[in-house]
Amino acid sequence: MNILIFGPNGSGKGTQGDLIKQKYAIAHIESGAIFREHIGDGTELGKQAKAYTDRGDLVPDDITIPMVLETLKNKGAKGWLLDGFPRNMVQAEKLWKALQKENMRLDYVVEILLPRDVAKNRIVGRRLCKANNNHPNNIFIDAIKPASDVCRVCGAELSSRSDDQNEAAISKRHGIYYNTVDGTLAAAGYFKKLADSGKTTYIELNGEGSIDSIKETLLAQLK
Repeated sequence: MNILIFGPNGSGKGTQGDLIKQKYAIAHIESGAIFREHIGDGTELGKQAKAYTDRGDLVPDDITIPMVLETLKNKGAKGWLLDGFPRNMVQAEKLWKALQKENMRLDYVVEILLPRDVAKNRIVGRRLCKANNNHPNNIFIDAIKPASDVCRVCGAELSSRSDDQNEAAISKRHGIYYNTVDGTLAAAGYFKKLADSGKTTYIELNGEGSIDSIKETLLAQLK
């Protein structure tokens, strides 16, 4: 089973991705980890990417797409869930063409719907577990509110990202995601059109529900 997941920062996308990984024993592949692994391992693509990141430049799609595909092949033999890529319409088109060229299927595209203001409030209250960032902890959501400064799931130390407390940074990230012209929601819309023509299956989830209700709705639609 191969899945692409969309959702704004604060939507619980990482948490749902981790639950899917556990349920179906597939690889949860996050875009940031792809870059870190390729650069850290010194792969040829990683070396090319590092040359751009060292200059503070964005890595071109003709390097990023092959890195994504290589990781999907190496880690996703039993299936994969790709999280955090593509981020715009151009990348969506290139990714789809690359998957087709490699005869790699895309079974499901999942979008977690969440109003921008709700997503912002969730980010500010988010706390990260040192053992597993996908363990849900949020000081503003009663259902997942930690009792103290340790993870409610495993008891590990909690922390907050500095940019999660920076409204300008949050606005910038959400500005990219909620852009329906050429941003991430435009990319999601591209795959929705593919689903309309029967090339994949598109699942929309109400991100304002509880973690368990979202999980149950999602698992009921995955086959």
